[in-house]
Amino acid sequence: MKICVFGAGAIGGHVATRLALGGADVSVVARGAQRDAIAADGLHVSARDGEHSARPRVGTPAELGVQDAVIVTVKAPALPQVAEAIGPLLGPDTAVAFVMNGIPWWYFDRHGGALDGRRLPEIDPGDVLRRAVGVERTLGGVVYSACTVTSPGRIRVENAVNRVILGEPDGSESPRAQAIADVLNKGGMVGEVTTDIRTAVWSKLVTNLAFGPFAILSRLGAGPSTQDPVVRTAMTRAMEEAVAVANALGQPVQTDVGKRVAELSRSAHKASILQDLELGRPMEVASLFRVPLELARMAGVDTPTLDLAVALATQQANAAGLFQTAA
Repeated sequence: MKICVFGAGAIGGHVATRLALGGADVSVVARGAQRDAIAADGLHVSARDGEHSARPRVGTPAELGVQDAVIVTVKAPALPQVAEAIGPLLGPDTAVAFVMNGIPWWYFDRHGGALDGRRLPEIDPGDVLRRAVGVERTLGGVVYSACTVTSPGRIRVENAVNRVILGEPDGSESPRAQAIADVLNKGGMVGEVTTDIRTAVWSKLVTNLAFGPFAILSRLGAGPSTQDPVVRTAMTRAMEEAVAVANALGQPVQTDVGKRVAELSRSAHKASILQDLELGRPMEVASLFRVPLELARMAGVDTPTLDLAVALATQQANAAGLFQTAA
């Protein structure tokens, strides 16, 4: 199975390595020092289950050619560049799995009900992804894997168990998603297929949405931030609001909020959006924060704690020049 990972940073590099270990013919699209290191010496992953290496092909989409599947692991601000470049990787039957955080651009496609087909222009401005990829090729994806690029081509993985969840926007059974999941499982990363990908999206998003703004405001990891009881209470309320939004949208997230906040309080991991702020990289403010609150308004759910935290975090991102609020 020919699989290209588009965006071989920390998450993408880890996924590409597992796919290669699982027997896939793997290629990657990367940039800068990471691209150069992978081309010269491959990928090296340090994880709880051992040290792993892979030598995927590295190139531009035009050089790599048509694939059986493409797994997009860039962050949301880079999606317009993906849309511009991805064409040569796509054949008539190529599946494109968007394995990303936050509300995806296709969220209301094949959704059913009154909101079916509604566009989310903050995530897909000008419908560039819709035109370049198309809903018919699209798979949803959620990844659980706390990864860091320690030096170009080298990735450290913190999780004991790493998962990728894949699903069709219309909720149908998906042989093409299962084919990717099977390769991941063979490579030592849990691959799951769901018929309810939107609930999987929200199950992860409630944590990112509740914790991310406070990470930006405090400039701290989850554990140090929640040592302050005021912050911990506010984060708990924010997560309760996020769960209420998911449930109102018909995605029944089963999250024990108190337990989840307690787990966060024991972690020193910095949210990826805080890492982006510290490194001067574009921030996923729209998909992680602003669009979920847009959906809250659609669902008629009040989110006062999130509204304040997101507004302040957005100001921080704007001031750093890493996010531009749409006019």
